[in-house]
Amino acid sequence: MTDDQRVPAPLPPALRPIAEDLRRLSGIDRRRRLIPIAGRDFASNDYLGLAGSAALRRAVEDAVARGVPVGSGGSRLLRGNHAEHETLEAEAAAFFGSESALWFGSGFSANAALLATLPQRGDLIVHDTLIHASAHDGMRMARALSVAAGHNDPDAIEDAIRDWRRHGGTGSPWIAVESLYSMDGDRAPLAELAEVAARHDAMLLIDEAHATGVFGPDGRGLAAALEGQPNVVTLRTCGKALGSEGALVCGPAVVTDFLVNRARGFIFSTAPSPVMAAAVRAALQILRDEPERRSHLADRMTLAEARLGPLGAMVSGSQIMPLIVGEDGRAMALAEALQARGFDIRGIRPPTVPAGTARLRISLTLNIDAADIAALGDALEELA
Repeated sequence: MTDDQRVPAPLPPALRPIAEDLRRLSGIDRRRRLIPIAGRDFASNDYLGLAGSAALRRAVEDAVARGVPVGSGGSRLLRGNHAEHETLEAEAAAFFGSESALWFGSGFSANAALLATLPQRGDLIVHDTLIHASAHDGMRMARALSVAAGHNDPDAIEDAIRDWRRHGGTGSPWIAVESLYSMDGDRAPLAELAEVAARHDAMLLIDEAHATGVFGPDGRGLAAALEGQPNVVTLRTCGKALGSEGALVCGPAVVTDFLVNRARGFIFSTAPSPVMAAAVRAALQILRDEPERRSHLADRMTLAEARLGPLGAMVSGSQIMPLIVGEDGRAMALAEALQARGFDIRGIRPPTVPAGTARLRISLTLNIDAADIAALGDALEELA
């Protein structure tokens, strides 16, 4: 018997339910798979086209030439705390206008650490119902009670806090939201949420992942006007518009100091690459020096709204334009058909989005141009 004819070994009992779950996901068109990068970029979060830019390559080459190590060699609390990490954090705090900043290896780990660590026993976390999965993971580890409130509804958040107080809640409220939601591209009413927080002595946690670099003065995000307030903590990922990796938690110094002492995801993780810290510093400098990148992206948004909006894409006022298809199988089939025509567009299904709202997540970046947007519109018309 050749290797090709060999009968597969039976699965161990512990793996059989796992295999069955994969078969179930296949049967309902929800089994995920990795596919290679190909086609025109309508899928990435590289909004300013920095990930493959010559500027970031030069920053990395310069760091290596200066002797900056590729690996950190340990956690920040052991020997992994490099001068590049601390320089990045100081520059980021100055750039965003916060008292301090702390760099994590990823946005997911930073978001989970914030919710798992900062709210204390007896506190209340009120979160937007569409908040990111990383926040949910953090809340599952938190000592505080957590409740969901209606999407972008400050009144619902305030009602949740008042109801908690009426039932004997005596701790501090924590309000957790995103400033720009990654699947619909819509914005949170941050000014109103800040007023709710002020009325109830609440902390306001704002995930700026998809707004940093794209909106606000110098690309400082939609929460730029709130940064520096003592009850505001922001999360700014570096792997999207900043083109690199990691995430910066910005806020009062007592917050970042507490995370260094209590956030398990920070304490027990190998520190991010010092070379990548140099890349993030360069990206922040580009935000200051090249405002035309944001202007060019805004032009693409305008073109896409005019060309793709009439075809059903949601006009969100941002670089994220979902096209709601509804049924999971149809969304994935449409995505595959567009991929076959040279467009890198991915289908998004539940549980990432609510049931019945499977969609194409059309993402606008500086990696595409006006001709690409027009061609995508033509392809959608043909497939429709």
